[in-house]
Amino acid sequence: MSLLSLDNVHSYYGRIHALQGISLTVEEGEIVTLIGANGAGKSTTLRTISGLIHPKQGKITLQDKDISHMDPHMIVHAGVGHVPEGRGIFPKLTVKENLEIGAFVLDDQVEVERRMDFAFELFPRLKERVNQKGGTLSGGEQQMLATARGLMLNPHILMLDEPSMGLSPVLVELIFDIIKQMNERGTTILLVEQNALMALSIAHRGYVLQTGQIVLSDTAANLKQNEMVKKAYLGIE
Repeated sequence: MSLLSLDNVHSYYGRIHALQGISLTVEEGEIVTLIGANGAGKSTTLRTISGLIHPKQGKITLQDKDISHMDPHMIVHAGVGHVPEGRGIFPKLTVKENLEIGAFVLDDQVEVERRMDFAFELFPRLKERVNQKGGTLSGGEQQMLATARGLMLNPHILMLDEPSMGLSPVLVELIFDIIKQMNERGTTILLVEQNALMALSIAHRGYVLQTGQIVLSDTAANLKQNEMVKKAYLGIE
């Protein structure tokens, strides 16, 4: 039984057929990456899993439980964390308050503090800025905050959408190192990332999307050596 499974999923934006029969799996403990051009359907896949879009056809299961048509807040309660493209932090709230919002499903304050300590262990820069407002953080720090907030749920799977967007090369390296650390500490990750080379360097497996369809799937190591992937996504002739 896979941790997360999509079976022949079709999603629409109005009349636009955005996902055209997506099938994929994520096993517990994996990093799985979705790569493809802009408009290929990568973010739409995450939004469909999160319940922000409901599929018109197909099935999504989490730990063998059908979540295809659950409301987004119930999917969060089921254990799906989603760090969207653009970070989406609350700029007028402090780092601590943003993290507390990430733990809104919990009533146990001791557990909230434990998870916050874990977040600060992974992101020591956030601990230094615990009382600073989110909007005054750098772009890299805001991405750290958004990711740490997703971890506050202690999700079964954490979905990250374009975590390196707009960051300097040094911060991109740092963010990907932290993603790898999160996985090594037990977090299963579904990663959407334009920087295909970086994504494949830390992922276990990957799927290539084109116009709403999966055209290739393999281990990350094999995808890095695939001629089509090298030419289209890695910039290697």
